[in-house]
Amino acid sequence: MLKAFADLSTPLVADACVRIGVPLRAAPPGIGAVVPGHRIAGRALPARHYGSVDVFLEACGQAGEGEVLVIDNGGRSDESCVGDLTVLEAESAGVAGLVIWGLHRDTPELAEIGLPVFSYGSYPLGPVRVDEREPEALTTARFGPHLVSGDDIVLGDDDGVLFVAAHRAEEVLATACQIWQTERDQARLIRTGETLRRQTSFDDYLARRSADPTYTFRQHLRRVGGAIEE
Repeated sequence: MLKAFADLSTPLVADACVRIGVPLRAAPPGIGAVVPGHRIAGRALPARHYGSVDVFLEACGQAGEGEVLVIDNGGRSDESCVGDLTVLEAESAGVAGLVIWGLHRDTPELAEIGLPVFSYGSYPLGPVRVDEREPEALTTARFGPHLVSGDDIVLGDDDGVLFVAAHRAEEVLATACQIWQTERDQARLIRTGETLRRQTSFDDYLARRSADPTYTFRQHLRRVGGAIEE
């Protein structure tokens, strides 16, 4: 999955989802890589945190090679829930990365380990609570307004994190590749002096919109084969 995602980005995947009608599920703004430039792509391995790392150890015991540990800590800002030992354990289990709806700690150690970790940021305090565990602790994870399960693929880069239904992932990535190629061609032409307005027949768009106010630029782009928004 990471190989298929290698030349793409989360913005391209988001545009592809919109183009083919796949539900668009993004992690809340602010979720980012501990080490800039890190990327993740793999099937979701959900875990809900209740104040103890035991749920992470249990999840690692069930991990498949290349899965991404998706941690639901309710977006809390009063505690970190993942540190270096948890990340090392995940790495030893073959996990491809971690995405945390919450905070991490041990930032220098995480950077040294090198396994991609995405979170809201760092915070030195760990949890001082142990809450009652829900039955769904290892089957689904809440992440902002979304519910993530093992039926989802996780994609992340410097622009953020997306969750895509696994059965649509191949279609989404193929469409994202098409958009990528179109945008690269457009960028190359802009550099040679052919403006985006000319490439997209923008004057024609303005004339059509004047005659029909319901005519949108997205409709126009699809008619002329351009790409910049979906």
